[in-house]
Amino acid sequence: MTTTPAPNPEIVAFADPLIAAIERIFACLDGLDAEGLNWRPPAPLTNSLYVLAFHTMGSAEAAIIGELGGEHVERDRDAEFTVSGDSTAPLYARWRTLEPRLREMLNRLTAADMEKTVHHRRFGAMSGRAYLILQTQHPAEHAGHAELTRDLLKAARAYTD
Repeated sequence: MTTTPAPNPEIVAFADPLIAAIERIFACLDGLDAEGLNWRPPAPLTNSLYVLAFHTMGSAEAAIIGELGGEHVERDRDAEFTVSGDSTAPLYARWRTLEPRLREMLNRLTAADMEKTVHHRRFGAMSGRAYLILQTQHPAEHAGHAELTRDLLKAARAYTD
């Protein structure tokens, strides 16, 4: 009889903050029309709320399921910054399938996964633990970007309505 190892509490502890950060981004999408979803603040290198949601899901999937979990994940990071949409429906549909997959993978990762060396595209080689910490911070940063973008959109619309 095979026994499934219990989830590692250290690793599982990262699930809630990672999921909560992505859900903060989704909260910023509520009630927006297509123009609002795709609006970008008037500054260089800013992103729309649609892009932030799409990119953050792509990053989490590639990092947690792909790099740490060892499963193949198709991703075109550059294309994530060019997406737009007329509604939130495709984003919510993707999130409904991705969120349980992220939780499942975090439940399956082991202490050995935290010790293995993984590669980050900007920061190079690091431990799985350092990578998981980084990949938990990343959605939180984008949640802050999304909240600020939503506030700037509200301000811009107040001056044009």
